[in-house]
Amino acid sequence: MEFDTNIHKCVIVVDKELSLGHAVNAVSVIGVSMGKSVTHIVGPDLRSQNDIHYPGVIYSPLPILLADNQYLHNLHDKALADGEILTLPFSDLAQSCKTYQEYELRMSEADSSDIKLVAIGLVGLKKSVTKLTGNLPLFR
Repeated sequence: MEFDTNIHKCVIVVDKELSLGHAVNAVSVIGVSMGKSVTHIVGPDLRSQNDIHYPGVIYSPLPILLADNQYLHNLHDKALADGEILTLPFSDLAQSCKTYQEYELRMSEADSSDIKLVAIGLVGLKKSVTKLTGNLPLFR
C-alpha cells in the first residue's frame, strides 16, 4: 500500500485489558510493521541546525485507541472483509514468545480462530477506517 495523507488514515486499536507494558509492546511492534508495510508513511530523516540526525517520523497522526477484546476480533473481521484496509493484527501468542523462531513455529501450528488478538493496526481510506473506529476512545 502507498500511503497518501490526503486520503488515508492509520490507527492502532489496543485491548483495554492489557497491562501498560503489554500495550506499549503491542503498539511498538505494530508501528514497526506499519512502517515496513506501507510505502510513504514515514518521512525522510532530518538534521537539526547543529547537524544532529533525527530519523523520519510518520507523516500523519497515529491515534492509539481502546476496545474490548470482542470488538478487536470483530474489527479484524470487518477490516479484512473491506479488502482495501491493510490490517496488522498482533496476538497474545506473539507476546508470549521469546524468539522469532518460536513465534514462527507456534504460529504455523495455530488455527487463526484460536488466536487471541491484543491489538490491531489499520491503514486505509479515511472514511473506511473512521467508520470502523470513530466511536472508540483514545488510549490515555
